[in-house]
Amino acid sequence: MSIIKIDMNSPEFQAEMQKTIKFTDKVVSQFGWEYNPQDEVNEGVQMGLARYKMMYKKRFCPCFMVDATGDKPKSVDDRTCPCKPAIEKEIPETGTCHCGIFCTPEFAANKRIEMGMEEVVHTHSRGLTKEECELLVKQAELDGDELMSLLEAREIDMINFKLVDVREHMEWQMGHIKGSDALVPTSSFFQVLDDAKLSKDENIILYCHVGSRSAHCARILTDMGYSKIGNLTHGIVSFSGEIEK
Repeated sequence: MSIIKIDMNSPEFQAEMQKTIKFTDKVVSQFGWEYNPQDEVNEGVQMGLARYKMMYKKRFCPCFMVDATGDKPKSVDDRTCPCKPAIEKEIPETGTCHCGIFCTPEFAANKRIEMGMEEVVHTHSRGLTKEECELLVKQAELDGDELMSLLEAREIDMINFKLVDVREHMEWQMGHIKGSDALVPTSSFFQVLDDAKLSKDENIILYCHVGSRSAHCARILTDMGYSKIGNLTHGIVSFSGEIEK
C-alpha cells in the first residue's frame, strides 16, 4: 500500500482546515475546556483531524491508526473526536486528552508555568561520554535535548541508533529532524514498516508531532519483538535542534 499524500497547500485542504478549527473551537466551548497553551500541538492535531476527514469522511483522532481494509474505515478504540475515552477518563483524570489539544483550565495554567521553566532547565555544558550515550539511548522516553545530544554523539560515531518519523508524508515535507533515517507513517504503519529495514535488536528512537503517535507505535514494535525502542516524549515540537525539509 502506498503512502496517501495530501497537499496541505491545496484549496481543498485549507478549506477543510478552517472547518476543523471551527469544529475544535466548538468542542472547547461545549465542554468548558481550554486549548493546549502550545499552539504547535493544537495546529498539528487540527491538521490531523482535517487530513482524516478528507481521507475517511470522519474526524478520527490523529494519534490513532485507522483500519481502512473494510467497507467502513474504523479508528483503533473507536477514537472519533471528541472521543469518549477523552471525555470520560483522560481529561477528568489527567487534565488533557490523548492527542493533547484539549485540556482543563487547571492543566493549561500549569503547562504555561512549565513552559516558562523548561527554558532554563537544560544546558549543553559538554558533550556526552560514551558510557552516558549507551545509558541514554536505552531510555524508553527522551526529551528534545537528550535526542539532540545523542544525534551529536552519533555524528562522531560514539553511538548508533535509527531515528524514525511516524508522522504523515505532508508533515515530513513541512519539516523533519535532521538525521532522521526513515518515515513510517502511522496511518500506513504496517504496510510501510518493512521498507524501513529496521532490525529488532538495534536501538530505535521514534518521534511524531507531540509524542502520542510515536508512543503508540513504540508499544506496537515492542509487542512485535523489537527490544530497544525509545520515544521522543513531546515530539518534534519539543526539539530545538536542526530541522530540514
